[in-house]
Amino acid sequence: MSSPSSSPPPDDGEGEGSGGRSLSYGEAEYWDARYVEEGGAPYDWYQRYDALRPFVRRFAPPASRLLMIGCGSALMSEDMVTDGYVEIVNIDISSVVIEMMRKKYFNIPQLQYLRMDVRDMSMFPDESFDCAIDKGTLDSLMCGVDAPLSAAQMVLEVDRLIKPGGVFILITYGDPSVRVPHLNQPGCNWKIVLYILPRPNFTGKIRRHVLDPVPLTEKGRLPDGFVPEDPDSHYVYVCEKMQGLTGAGSPTVERQGEE
Repeated sequence: MSSPSSSPPPDDGEGEGSGGRSLSYGEAEYWDARYVEEGGAPYDWYQRYDALRPFVRRFAPPASRLLMIGCGSALMSEDMVTDGYVEIVNIDISSVVIEMMRKKYFNIPQLQYLRMDVRDMSMFPDESFDCAIDKGTLDSLMCGVDAPLSAAQMVLEVDRLIKPGGVFILITYGDPSVRVPHLNQPGCNWKIVLYILPRPNFTGKIRRHVLDPVPLTEKGRLPDGFVPEDPDSHYVYVCEKMQGLTGAGSPTVERQGEE
């Protein structure tokens, strides 16, 4: 069982493809080669499910139809089934890891694995999921070629697939100044609530409860003078799909005190 990583895995995010062409995080060939090299060993980016469980359980009940974006070889979906979740559709751009995961979980009907590019999920109809979770995929696209376009395509597709009232839970190392603009692009109707989680191995003192939302300014930034106790914290954006235009300017304290 692997331990989670606090940041992208320790390489430069590039590999070498056929003919010596440089590959990036956003390309299937990079990930296929990587998963072959790793031999299917489980790897959870950033955080394991036990740390994310309070957020997932609060915003996505176990009966939800859930989309796991960029599932890789993570144990998170398995852990969620153990916790009572009944339908998780896992997608990844790598056909290698999808085949590995299909073989590994062939006897768990709650888990489905599909090879798919998050920038084009046209095989799914509109508003077909209650919740989507991304733990590192948007970050990977931001390390690739045409990063702004790839990010826009991904977020628009996720917005299309989520039912009104459903949620997109984005776990990322990107602070609001570099992630909220992508979430709040034209065509997306999110109400965004931000939470901050320290790295799993952080030993410093945390003054806030992790389930206390962090208010955003009208421009979608952290308040002046706000500094996370862990400088390498992970940011959890809970984006509720609304019928009308909202975004980061919406109140971010409404969920305080909810169970």
